[in-house]
Amino acid sequence: MRAAFCLLIFLTWLSAGPVRGQQNFSDETSKLMALENAWNQAQIRHDSKSLARLVSDQFIYTDTDGSVMDKSRFLADNEDADYSASVMVNDNVKVYSYPNTAVVAGRYHAKGTYKGKPFDHYGRFTDTWIYLNGIWQCVASHTTALGK
Repeated sequence: MRAAFCLLIFLTWLSAGPVRGQQNFSDETSKLMALENAWNQAQIRHDSKSLARLVSDQFIYTDTDGSVMDKSRFLADNEDADYSASVMVNDNVKVYSYPNTAVVAGRYHAKGTYKGKPFDHYGRFTDTWIYLNGIWQCVASHTTALGK
């Protein structure tokens, strides 16, 4: 419970901040990178409550198999006990900033088990974030599988 409370405080601190005009590019980039890392940790822990705060109500996700999910389906999928990731990391991440919008693109590595069978996936992701009402939220995410 204490860890969840600390994570909530941390995410609130990251998503809040000074007036947009006062933030510099480096601050925004750091904040978005931290939000992406918090997303990975929420997926590892099956923490849909934390994940729900990171994605907008109109969130849309396109998975590696071409399936499309809205926020409720994405959060339900995150709670699948058959999926157990032990590694979920990003690299080669770039942030492209626009007024009240950012596109974060990079490579991910996910490793764990699904229905008792090991997996080791690599892929690319593109997340579109908007800054609205004082917080960053992801409105769209797309992943593409890669070979090792």
